[in-house]
Amino acid sequence: MSATLNAPRPRQDLRIAVLLAAAAAVATLAVIPYLLQIDPARMTGGGAIPLPALIAIQAMSMFILCALLAWGGLRMGHRVGLGAPLLQHWVSRHGDARIRDRTPWQSIGLGVAVAIAILVLSRVLDPLLLPDTDVQMTDIIGARSALYGLMASFYGGIVEELQLRLFLMTLIAWAVTWLLRRRAGFDGTLSPRVAWAAILIAALLFGLGHLPAASMVWGLDAGVVVRTLLLNGIGGVVFGWLYWKRGFEMAVLSHFAADLVLHALVPLLLPQGVL
Repeated sequence: MSATLNAPRPRQDLRIAVLLAAAAAVATLAVIPYLLQIDPARMTGGGAIPLPALIAIQAMSMFILCALLAWGGLRMGHRVGLGAPLLQHWVSRHGDARIRDRTPWQSIGLGVAVAIAILVLSRVLDPLLLPDTDVQMTDIIGARSALYGLMASFYGGIVEELQLRLFLMTLIAWAVTWLLRRRAGFDGTLSPRVAWAAILIAALLFGLGHLPAASMVWGLDAGVVVRTLLLNGIGGVVFGWLYWKRGFEMAVLSHFAADLVLHALVPLLLPQGVL
């Protein structure tokens, strides 16, 4: 495919992948206090492994996993026009991407809009879809600490975007494009139809990934599934579109902004939040 002719070398992508993996490991450490506040029994594993050792294992595992996923996503992305153009320019001196051309403030604004949409829809849908429960929303999201919510926001922005957009969405787009290239007249570029299919599939899996947390609170029935997929899918679609159109960095920025509102600002300003 012509998109690979001027692609960075594998070693250049590996440098970026290691950098992203290190950020993912730090984000994993940062989310630990938030998770301990929500479900300490699950995080400590019943005391079978000392907590410091467990945290170190999780951080190291995340580093290795994310290094592999990021490197694979970057290599596949060159073939379909997806990737991290700003990091490629800053770290590898490849390309001419500039941050002002990526309209970062618009990405932040979209992230804030996602958070507001989730808050509004949660208010409307929760009485209709969720079973009756005495659980308080502040107990669900760890809203007793806005600081912990701020720290947890880095996990969503970095780790989830690396896994779901940089790797998974790229994998889907690359695989479908590779299958279609056999068609006569197909030039190998990423079509809008394929891009949207990748966006929607990744957004669906993003929502599915939040079902275990939701099931711990409300159980698992049709209403809980619909609510979880819909609310998280809003963010997945927006972040996926940003990844496609403006690069991985803007998806990270938007996701971080959304989580910052939901997990830090809402607990700070309001008596309750949303999952």
